[in-house]
Amino acid sequence: MIPSLPITEFLVGEGAILDVRSPAEFAQGHIPGAVNLPLFDDAERAEIGTLYKQQGRQAAVLRGLALVGPRMGALAGTLAQAATDSAPLRMHCWRGGMRSASVAWLARQLDLPVLLLEGGYKAYRRWVLALFERPWPLRLLGGRTGCGKTELLLALAERGVAMVDLEGLAHHRGSSFGALGLPPQPSSEHYENRLAAALCRLEGAPAIWLEAESSQVGRCRIPTGLWRQMRAAPVLEVQRPIEQRVAHLVTIYGSQEPQALAEATLRIARRLGPQRTAAALEAIERADWASACLQMLDYYDRCYDHELSQHRLSTVELGQLSPAAAAQELLDRGLMAPG
Repeated sequence: MIPSLPITEFLVGEGAILDVRSPAEFAQGHIPGAVNLPLFDDAERAEIGTLYKQQGRQAAVLRGLALVGPRMGALAGTLAQAATDSAPLRMHCWRGGMRSASVAWLARQLDLPVLLLEGGYKAYRRWVLALFERPWPLRLLGGRTGCGKTELLLALAERGVAMVDLEGLAHHRGSSFGALGLPPQPSSEHYENRLAAALCRLEGAPAIWLEAESSQVGRCRIPTGLWRQMRAAPVLEVQRPIEQRVAHLVTIYGSQEPQALAEATLRIARRLGPQRTAAALEAIERADWASACLQMLDYYDRCYDHELSQHRLSTVELGQLSPAAAAQELLDRGLMAPG
């Protein structure tokens, strides 16, 4: 009998986490840090699932054996490479069923210790969603576009302040331009998984700082339970001179392709209005990044002010301080503390 663990014990263990679901299942969402070792590819999984429904378990098992048999040696070799001397392999499939049990059996034939996840990835997802319903000591760092909130939070994290980088986990800066120069975004499901892992690492902190965001960061939706708590959290608003904000935005976006900047501008053309849109596009065409930013800021400032109108708000002026100097200023003034 191969031992299995509930989710919390499974996650804190050591050793590789092997997800034996199909590549498409893994891409949709997985335990952060897990490695995909699919027993079946996407087409094979669909074929076996259809067989199971139409002809029953035995027909599905026989077809699965026929598919896996020729590559059993390669699968065993991968298991041996993933194993370490000190910790068992941690393994799961969708519901903790036949796929993980089959691969675990193979590992045992190689004398490799294995632990299974009770209930599989389905149980993990229930745990993730329940995590966001727990009360968390959230604090929000706000500030108009270009204030360098993300960079400031990262500098604070280096000084021991508990924070979760909502934008970094989503690979998006939260505006029409937010995806430029960044890797593809995860699915909302996997974004939730990444957020859950980040929160768990901060359990017990007296305050956890997040950037004040809308309910979506690009295509990634902030989980309902967490978003509800963010809406009730107090906000510390960072204020910077307009010149500093523009310079910061030029640093981020000035190296992007003009065509990509123009397309992002056109996506918000209805909100910018025809005159601002035309002026912004003309500025982009002549590589006048500062003028292009100024055309956008009025719209984004109005959106920001509307978003924060119902929050408890305090403000701090940081002038032109660098992220490191600004982080130290906040700590020195007692506005934040290491967690």
